[in-house]
Amino acid sequence: MAKIITCNTNGIRSAAAKGFFDWLQTEQPDVVCIQETKAQVHQLSDPVFSPAGYYCFYNDAIKKGYSGTALYCKVKPRKVITRLGWDPADSEGRYIQADFKGLSVISLYMPSGSSSDEVLQKKLRFMDIFMEHLKALRRKRRELIICADWNICHQAIDIKNWRGNRKNSGFLPEERAWLDVLYDEVGYVDSFRVINTEPEQYTWWSNRGQARANNVGWRLDYQVITPKLVDKVRAASVYRDQRFSDHAPQIMEYDFDIPA
Repeated sequence: MAKIITCNTNGIRSAAAKGFFDWLQTEQPDVVCIQETKAQVHQLSDPVFSPAGYYCFYNDAIKKGYSGTALYCKVKPRKVITRLGWDPADSEGRYIQADFKGLSVISLYMPSGSSSDEVLQKKLRFMDIFMEHLKALRRKRRELIICADWNICHQAIDIKNWRGNRKNSGFLPEERAWLDVLYDEVGYVDSFRVINTEPEQYTWWSNRGQARANNVGWRLDYQVITPKLVDKVRAASVYRDQRFSDHAPQIMEYDFDIPA
């Protein structure tokens, strides 16, 4: 059984101070995908950022204190990819991929488009280019698990105040249509919804008001899989008992072992 955790830590050093790595030691996942590390690797010399029993890989943004992704794996990957050949994916450290035998696990941090129209256009351009990469991955003879903060809610069930957010980035029609294409045309599957179809399963809450306490949230964090893995999905949950970030870890269990 493979347990995979994805989490936007909104600063990995901040999450560490809140007990994130202690929690990982109790969970003992096979793979951990992290988004928004907000640190350069030279700032992570403390042993806590190289947890025992894991091969650890970081992909930093050029800009300090910004973006960044990471992967921790119990099984040593055959290859780790951090470059797609285009910006801002490369310059902002938004992508890291671990290749195992017949399987790739990816940590992705999609840009947010909420602060201005300019950043929304940046996000939409990123989505267009990245979709071509996602299509290319589907043509390879391997299974895929893409752990991502998509910064998009797909359906009304995935966001508390969906009516009031239809004109806001994260729930715009064109963003949701992008996920429709990802699932319906390209053939990826939202693994969480394979077995958990309950409403109010959110992974992010605004820091304003009492959003988290009242569960006024958004499901922005996904593990997207290839179709052959669908019948391997065994458990899906969001961990909310401790607060490491404005996001919560999303946990999946699959009925296979990570291949060496």
